[in-house]
Amino acid sequence: MTRTPPPSRRIALTARILLVPYAIAVLLLTWLPAEDAVKVTGIVAVLARLVAAWGIPLEAAYAVFEFAANIAMFVPLGVFLALGWRRTPVWVIVAMGCGASVVIELVQLAIPSRYSTLSDVIANTLGTAAGAVAVRAFN
Repeated sequence: MTRTPPPSRRIALTARILLVPYAIAVLLLTWLPAEDAVKVTGIVAVLARLVAAWGIPLEAAYAVFEFAANIAMFVPLGVFLALGWRRTPVWVIVAMGCGASVVIELVQLAIPSRYSTLSDVIANTLGTAAGAVAVRAFN
C-alpha cells in the first residue's frame, strides 16, 4: 500500500518541480536576443505607450513598467524557494535571488542585443524577497 505524503511534503515537492520550468522560462526571457524576447515582453512597451498618451513621458513610463515587470518575474522564485525549502531563512532565499539575477546580468553582457543593469538586479531581488516574505507571512 502506497502512503500519501503529508500536505507540506507534497507542497514542497510541487514547488521544487515547478521551479524547473520557471527557471527555464526566465533564462529564455533574459538570455534570448532582444528581438526574440520582445515578442513576450513587448507588453511593457505597450503599457508605457498607453500611459504616455495621458501625458506621462514615455521613457519614465517604460522605466517604471520594466522595473515592475522585473519584480513580478522574480516573485515566483521567492515563492518556489520558500515553499520548496521551508527551513531556509528568508535572507538566504533573497541572497539566492540576488545571485541568480547577477548571473543573468553578467551573461547579458556577452549578448550584443541585451543590456545589463543594476536596476534589474535590484528589481529581481525585490521580487524574490516579496515572494519569500509572502509565503512566510501566510504559512
